[in-house]
Amino acid sequence: MTLYLIRHAHAVTAEEDPARPLSDRGRDQVARLVAYLRQANIFQPDEIWCSSLARARETARLLTVGLKLSAPLVECPGLEPEADPRRTVARIEAATGRLAIVGHQPHLGALAALLLQDPVGSHDFKKGAIVALAGQPKPWRMLWGISPDMLGPQGKKN
Repeated sequence: MTLYLIRHAHAVTAEEDPARPLSDRGRDQVARLVAYLRQANIFQPDEIWCSSLARARETARLLTVGLKLSAPLVECPGLEPEADPRRTVARIEAATGRLAIVGHQPHLGALAALLLQDPVGSHDFKKGAIVALAGQPKPWRMLWGISPDMLGPQGKKN
């Protein structure tokens, strides 16, 4: 199984908009990721789970539309920033195929640490970052990772 963990892109502040949708910067981050992922052909989920928060839903939708993915987009409870990652691990273990999860810190960092059996206890996901993991059979291992900061305009490497 391949698992893609994705932190939502940059969002506006709660003072600007309490729903916290993506900012112009966040939409640009996703556009750069889309350009890179389209060229690299390394992101092919069979299903995409996202949290109910606007910034995660919008990030997932922009990835799906930009990459012309046919994978269903499923809003899932338990992917919020402070949710218990152990519950997410159990749901992942019941899933099949290639799964993408679009969520938040600190949940994603704690989830990655649990899957990778990392004693540090958490990983820091930058906004818009994607990490690919392979697992089942365990242990999970990291395949690759990319963040918008690593990409120049239109998804080209600096």
